[in-house]
Amino acid sequence: MRLTAVLFSFLILTVAGAAAQDRPAAVQVEVRSADGPVAGATVRAGGFEVRTTAAGIARLTLSAGRHTILVTHTGFLDASHEVDLVAGQSVVVPVDLIRAPTVEEEVVVVTSTRTGRRIEDQPMRVEVLGREEIEEKMLMTPGDIVMMLNEMGGLRVQATSPSLGVASVRIQGMRGRYTRLLSDGLPLYGEQPGGIGLLQIPPMDLGQVEVIKGVASALYGAGAMGGVVNLLSRRPGDEVQREILLNVSGRGAADGVLWWSAPVGDRAGVTLLASGHRQGRVDVDDDGWADMAGYRRGVVRPRFFWGDDAGRSVFATVGITREERTGGTVPGRVLPGAGTPYREALGTTRADAGVVAQTVLDGRFVTTARAAVTGQWHDHTFGDVRERDRHTTLFGEVAVRGSSGAHTWVAGAAIERDAYRPTDVPRFAYALTTPGVFVQDDVDIRPWLTVSASGRLDWHSEYGFFASPRLSALVRHGGWTSRVSAGAGFFAPTPLTEETEAAGLSRLVVDGPIEAERGRGLSIDVGRTVGPLSWTTTLFTSRVDDPVIVERDEEYRLRNLDGRTTNVGGELLATWRREPFAVTGTYTYVRAREREGAAVRDVALTPRHSVGVVAMAESEDRGRLGLEIYVTGRQRLEADPYRTTSEPYVIVGLLAERRFGRFSLFVNGENLTGVRQSSWDPLLRPSRAVDGRWTVDAWAPLEGRVVNGGIRIWIK
Repeated sequence: MRLTAVLFSFLILTVAGAAAQDRPAAVQVEVRSADGPVAGATVRAGGFEVRTTAAGIARLTLSAGRHTILVTHTGFLDASHEVDLVAGQSVVVPVDLIRAPTVEEEVVVVTSTRTGRRIEDQPMRVEVLGREEIEEKMLMTPGDIVMMLNEMGGLRVQATSPSLGVASVRIQGMRGRYTRLLSDGLPLYGEQPGGIGLLQIPPMDLGQVEVIKGVASALYGAGAMGGVVNLLSRRPGDEVQREILLNVSGRGAADGVLWWSAPVGDRAGVTLLASGHRQGRVDVDDDGWADMAGYRRGVVRPRFFWGDDAGRSVFATVGITREERTGGTVPGRVLPGAGTPYREALGTTRADAGVVAQTVLDGRFVTTARAAVTGQWHDHTFGDVRERDRHTTLFGEVAVRGSSGAHTWVAGAAIERDAYRPTDVPRFAYALTTPGVFVQDDVDIRPWLTVSASGRLDWHSEYGFFASPRLSALVRHGGWTSRVSAGAGFFAPTPLTEETEAAGLSRLVVDGPIEAERGRGLSIDVGRTVGPLSWTTTLFTSRVDDPVIVERDEEYRLRNLDGRTTNVGGELLATWRREPFAVTGTYTYVRAREREGAAVRDVALTPRHSVGVVAMAESEDRGRLGLEIYVTGRQRLEADPYRTTSEPYVIVGLLAERRFGRFSLFVNGENLTGVRQSSWDPLLRPSRAVDGRWTVDAWAPLEGRVVNGGIRIWIK
């Protein structure tokens, strides 16, 4: 009996001790400055994020162990405080903020990796384009994000259809279909948005752009084998804001964009983007073919934001886009090789809706739910051939984030359904469902070493199970920062590729079943900041087995390459900032090759060398003045009767904006060197290609020199 009593007492003490260890600690952070309590400061710790009240207080519930509490607020220097917490403890942490003495450095928090860490604390490299840079590109092309993405190092926006101006984003030489395009983490532009999606996104309501380069299937599944581009919304302020942009171009374009935001009570806000865009068909080289397609487009997108001090939030959006785009021969002209007019047109209607909700469970775990639905209707005309289709995407995801000591972890499940219904070529219809589960753990092993391990298991209704692991590490020492990241992923192929988007599906031949594409990649980067100069060097390599290709030599055929594609290269990014000046230089080297048996060749339309230099002088009160120079190296060409290798070219641009109180005037000169592909060879082929196209691929600008200008108006 005595032994039983002792064992029973020991069991009770053990259970009680375990329960005590599992109890969280209550932390009250009191944020002050020399002027008193600081309201609205952001407090982050253990994967949680809350804002201080009017009394400067934020309350967190954290697990036992060591935590770093980070406090940020616009106009103040960052402050951090390390605390060792005991289970069940209640502790008060005072934090003093110091006002930034000179230049305000904005704290950049990355959302694409799901942990909500600052960019400098991410083991996985994420490149961020802030609102300032977005505004610069917005003045150049107010109607789309093509130029904004094309001028980021390692990214190339490749024209896929010279007839309609359609393009796709290639990351580090990987084909555009491997790039996952998201809006606030939601696939609002579909599972495979294609090149037309980039041309229909006005940048006015974007607050930040995040880019993950390399295999990211461990985070976002099948569509992210080349990387992720996540467009984050511009949030409403504390008072009503209205911004209007009117733009005209010397090539017949006109844009009108309205962005409106307003607070709703103390915790909510709404924004509205409404825009109209038009472009006339322009035959720059007077060969009878429109080098610039004509279009008429309207976009409406309201957004709703709500959040409280406890970390709960809701974001919702809907969007409607309607566009009619027309290319081919200009009115009154005929094809030289056929003697008849040729019209290519694309009508697009897209409607989407998405919601992101976040809440805190048991004071310890952050739960996030995402859902989206997108419908796209296309009506494509290729001369006398008509191809209509309906493309729908359904998406849902639930994830839980928490922390325990040095660990910040995320686990969740997602499901996506992608359905394509072509009316006129029904043999290419498909409906694919992909549920998956994922997990990620970021571990702060030492103050100088952070490791992130993530993995995802997907079941594809057509191709079965796929495992996508990824491992990243961040090392900081003596002012140097280095990241290493390796991962594997997959892509579930469909008939929709860059080539079929340009030529259609009517003539496409598929001899047998298409296998899934599997890829893996590795990247290493090293960076440092010394005074006003910061730089990063990146080396990367990737490999895709059984890649899907489209042959266009003797037959228009879709098949798996009996081999692989490999990408090897490097990037150099350097930025020098000293107010009011900033200079950024980029250099990218990519050697992308296709290997089949003993045959090895460069991937088409992938320049090995790309250089960019952007110099900007900016004053918030007076305006900005910028100079851009871009050099594009030679590219291998395919299915081109005039040449097999392109010419290198240099593009120069100038931007000037002058602000006068609540309005500004701007003028932008793009491609002032007047580079045009038709200066070397005709765009039109001497005869129709096997895929039905009358043009060669676009490897250089078609429109030549373009000057645009307009006015921005701010109304409060």
